[in-house]
Amino acid sequence: MAGSSSACNPDSAPILWLCRGGEPSVPAPPNWLTGHEHTTLSGLTGPRRHEFLLSRWLIRQALSAASQLPVEACRPVDGRPVRSAAPEGWRLSLSHSQGTAACAISHGFPIGVDIEPLQRRPQWQAIVKRWFSPREQSWLLAENDVFSFLKVWTLKEAWLKATGRGIAGNLQTLEVLPEFELVGDQDEPGWHASIVELPDCLATLVWHQATAGEPDVVIADPPGPEFRLDSCQRQPDGATPILRQTIQPRES
Repeated sequence: MAGSSSACNPDSAPILWLCRGGEPSVPAPPNWLTGHEHTTLSGLTGPRRHEFLLSRWLIRQALSAASQLPVEACRPVDGRPVRSAAPEGWRLSLSHSQGTAACAISHGFPIGVDIEPLQRRPQWQAIVKRWFSPREQSWLLAENDVFSFLKVWTLKEAWLKATGRGIAGNLQTLEVLPEFELVGDQDEPGWHASIVELPDCLATLVWHQATAGEPDVVIADPPGPEFRLDSCQRQPDGATPILRQTIQPRES
């Protein structure tokens, strides 16, 4: 499922970069950080500091590979990194989970990513009963499978990121029905979802594109302790696709 990740036109498929962060480190601020990123980093310590550096390093690697610009010329907008500042025109979405970082990028169309660890959630049924629709509750509780719950949860999280909304009051705007039929509250067609499985987590993409190709997945070796931009190496494809689905508009 991995590919060259070099397309940069509006019809190109979304691209997902993943990186397991390696040993946590707290290095001096790299010289490639923007002023805003440097200020943000100064207020972080320990794992949060490492997570921030890893995600900003991964954004630049993804943008460089997709646009074919030098990695040092690439950066996200200041603040919440939902789009690129250089080169312009790219949408971004980030997710983190227990030392793994994900960066999804697209050329101009909405995109969202969520990753979740593959570990048992003993209270997942309570979440379903409290926040999911009656139809979702019916099949999920009857199936009683935490893996199905994790797939549903990542779909909802990625959907909310792609549509620009928070969790509060919005988890039912995407309804996941039996056999993973997906129904969303957006009227326009062209919404898509994809889930891949890694050895320790699920990674889910949701995006909006009229003609959607198969997402490109790149797994990067972790950067060295100094977070040098020229240190990126790619691993052999370790992501297994387990779902590819179109999200249907909800009937009036």
